[in-house]
Amino acid sequence: MDDEAGRSATGRGRVSPQAVVRAIREDLIRGVHPPGRRLTEEAMAARYGVSRVPVREALRSLEAEGFLVSRPYAGIAVVELSDDEAEDLLEIRALLEPLGAGRAALRRTAEQVGRMKELVSLGTEAAEDGRLEELARLNSRLHEVIATASGSRTLSQLVTQLSNKIAWVYAAELPRRATDSWREHVEIVAAIEEGDQERARDLVARHIVLAQSAYRRRRPDPDAGQDG
Repeated sequence: MDDEAGRSATGRGRVSPQAVVRAIREDLIRGVHPPGRRLTEEAMAARYGVSRVPVREALRSLEAEGFLVSRPYAGIAVVELSDDEAEDLLEIRALLEPLGAGRAALRRTAEQVGRMKELVSLGTEAAEDGRLEELARLNSRLHEVIATASGSRTLSQLVTQLSNKIAWVYAAELPRRATDSWREHVEIVAAIEEGDQERARDLVARHIVLAQSAYRRRRPDPDAGQDG
């Protein structure tokens, strides 16, 4: 997100801390603020066109979400997520989301299915048009709607809490398999609409496995080249 986009995301005049949180979080997910970078209230206030007060509150919220870390005498910096921490998030996702999809197939409303289809259409168009910067947000939103359709408030809250961190982990990989990912989304939503619990669960599980594989392949193999 460039400076103009950052300002438009928070709007003009009085801005809520929640709006600043959303704007900064989206930039974090997209890599505008890379891991390890120190963030100051002054610089962030200037970037997002707000005062330091909502920035201070937003940084605290994002620290609580696990995106930022506060270090003594060093200030606030973007977290450098370890491979072990990333794997932990992916494994938790692999347990939660198939369960949610299976329940959604039984409990979804027509309105929720309509919203899923709308998001799939937007994501497919964005992928085909090369508007890759939109995919992480649309992907997170779709999985959150599916979780909500499960009818379980607890599961929905857990998936929502995870979704932004998952988008952060996957940010570099989503564009690489954008078309395939949204084709998989079409199949998932169709199974949910048809009320096919088992198929919905299996499709989401497969979708997550493929995303995990893409994420893991981005790391160089430490043994590559050693055995010929």
